[in-house]
Amino acid sequence: MTELRTILLAEDSPHDAEMAIDALRDAHLANPIVHVEDGVEALDYLLRRGRFADRGEGDPAVLLLDIKMPRMDGLEVLTELRKEDRFKALPIVILSSSREESDLARSWDLGVNAYVVKPVDVDQFFDAVRTLGRFWAVLNEAPHKD
Repeated sequence: MTELRTILLAEDSPHDAEMAIDALRDAHLANPIVHVEDGVEALDYLLRRGRFADRGEGDPAVLLLDIKMPRMDGLEVLTELRKEDRFKALPIVILSSSREESDLARSWDLGVNAYVVKPVDVDQFFDAVRTLGRFWAVLNEAPHKD
């Protein structure tokens, strides 16, 4: 049996993070969820440094990434990750309240796999995150390495 891969959630808003985690749990996903509060922590987790230096092997099934965060924003994280060969295949989903066309275009240019505008309506938000979780954590498989 394969070990369930983590869902990494990078979100600075405690309210939005709690809603996303609740929606993922509501989707009955067994994947562990790790929540970090900014882009620096997301990179620390992925690169196993700082407080995550001793975390287990393996990359997350998906990174759910907010754009507007302190210290390092989501687009900066995306830029850094796509420079690294080992993270080119990591599914990254922008989950943001930003409806700015420049954020959307830049996200696609940087190699995001999906861009979801956080709905203001709680039920729509839950539906969007449940669907994301099911697809990226359950149905999507990482490419096999030869």
